[in-house]
Amino acid sequence: MEKLSKICLAALILKQARCCTTEAGQKKRAALHVVRGAAALAAHDPGGLDVLSADAAVFVATLRRENRTLKRGLTDPRLFDGIGNAYSDEILHAARLSPVQLTSRLSDAEAERLFRAAQATLTRWMDELARRFAAKFPGPGDITAFRSEFAVHGRYGKPCLDCGDTVQRIRYAENETNYCPTCQTEGRVLADRSLSRLLKDDWPREARGVVPD
Repeated sequence: MEKLSKICLAALILKQARCCTTEAGQKKRAALHVVRGAAALAAHDPGGLDVLSADAAVFVATLRRENRTLKRGLTDPRLFDGIGNAYSDEILHAARLSPVQLTSRLSDAEAERLFRAAQATLTRWMDELARRFAAKFPGPGDITAFRSEFAVHGRYGKPCLDCGDTVQRIRYAENETNYCPTCQTEGRVLADRSLSRLLKDDWPREARGVVPD
């Protein structure tokens, strides 16, 4: 039997091919479940809304179901299906909304803008990734949450692709939120737990290098 790579956690071996499951994270929290029947499969569905098949009214109602930040709302799989950390950053940037804005304080116009941004961003990247891998199966390094064409996600300390301001971040636990102060927070730098706690009064409250209108 052919030796598998050390990073291969599980392998599906067919007559002429094999598919290895890997996990990039260090905590190794991925899991595979073998089930029988549609009912057993449905039990693993957290119930999030499919944004691409929803209309604006359903999207907004789902978003406002709980009062939380936009970032947490978009990444909650019980509310929305398949958005995740990277695309939530890109959606919020496209909508020109702060990741820490509360859903209860979102105006109807902002909610509609967020819905349009979510559909446009997800559609764009589904089409782009389908095009890239139309002729080949994704290999090592192809499956990643970081794309050079992203406007803000994974670009901490680098220029926003829209306005040129320096992309900032909020770090919490093992996650990181990236945003552009000029595009999303009216020039304000949001408190980062790990840095603002250390710097205290020296923590900057306004973005540096903000591009004027």
